Amino acid sequence: MKTSYEGPGTFLVLWSTQALSQLGSAMTGFALTLWLYEATGSALRTALLGVCSYAPYVLMSVFAGALSDRWDKRRTMLVCDMLAACCTGAVLVLCRTGALRPAHLYLLNAVSGLMNTVQQPASDVAMTLLVPRTRYQRASALRSLSGALVTLLHPMLAAALYALAGLEGVIWADLATFAAAFSALALWIRIPPTETAGREPFRRSAAAGLAYLREHRLILTLILFLAGVNLAASAFDAVLPVYVLSSPRGGEGALGLVSACAGLATLAGSLLMAVLPPPKDRVRVIYRTMLFSLGTENFILAFAGTPFWWCLAQVIGWVVVPVMNANLDVILRSTIPAGMQGRVYACRNALQYFTIPIGTLAGGALVDGVCVPLMAAADPTGPLPRLFDTGAALAMGLLGLAGVGICLAFGRALKKYAYTE
Repeated sequence: MKTSYEGPGTFLVLWSTQALSQLGSAMTGFALTLWLYEATGSALRTALLGVCSYAPYVLMSVFAGALSDRWDKRRTMLVCDMLAACCTGAVLVLCRTGALRPAHLYLLNAVSGLMNTVQQPASDVAMTLLVPRTRYQRASALRSLSGALVTLLHPMLAAALYALAGLEGVIWADLATFAAAFSALALWIRIPPTETAGREPFRRSAAAGLAYLREHRLILTLILFLAGVNLAASAFDAVLPVYVLSSPRGGEGALGLVSACAGLATLAGSLLMAVLPPPKDRVRVIYRTMLFSLGTENFILAFAGTPFWWCLAQVIGWVVVPVMNANLDVILRSTIPAGMQGRVYACRNALQYFTIPIGTLAGGALVDGVCVPLMAAADPTGPLPRLFDTGAALAMGLLGLAGVGICLAFGRALKKYAYTE
């Protein structure tokens, strides 16, 4: 049961400043990807950077949710943000001294990912506490809007700063956005308390989220479906930078443009979701948007060889993602009591996102270990070189088949459920 509503101003300040900090973090992530690929030339080793960020979700999310429901949400966010900023600062120091190595990035990304694992449930519950139920869809659309702007702007800004000031310049910009968000949260934001687990034993409290999901099969089925979607999507994310950077028509500028198009599409989808009326069945919307996204983007990229088609594929694949996210968000916030949301959201993170490091590794291994050698050994006049320009393009085609297969496999299970208002 939500305890109070603090008004739209508090939510807007928290949303806007946190979005600014996310922009800085995304810029650093983009710059680190460029630095690591330049340093190693390996898709798999570059993909490991993402694996280290998501691994804490798999290992610690259930416990992090129990802690989030027990602890003060604002203080939890402040401490986690501060420790994550310390990791970014450590990268800056290593870079300035010339001591930065890939192993340092893996370790620091893992620590930063752990902080995000604890911070994310607290942030999600804070939104529930600051927004009335009737505005969940609009608030979710605003969060999708900020995410879209981050996706749109960070590659262009990061690429420009990386070219002008190197990795250090990007990190300084990230730390500046962190300072703004941290100050706003520390000085102006007040988040009301929730009914917590109290003196309930920690082990039982941590297990409560899993027990809730077992009792609510609709939410569990949606989470498992999106875990399958994330498996294919994360493999795609691992392949995309290599696909663009290795193409004769690609490069760093093309990668920034392609990434920006994903943000532009997400922005358009977020604006659309902010004005759309509630659908008749949110479950069907979630399923159909993901089938459309996975069934189009990968195949266009697999057979296209120019930046125009790459950008168009990103737009088609990403424009429906905010629609899916907003409908899922409304289902979760309307169904799960606020006092349970930290634990349930953390269990959702563990189940829905555990496939991301697996998919990321699989995408890198698919390119380096299967598709590139296969294309190198293929007859130049054979079908594979005629259909695909590079090994990464072949990987895109295989991932498209995998994504469609995952959606169809869950289609029958999702037909059993409906969510209407």
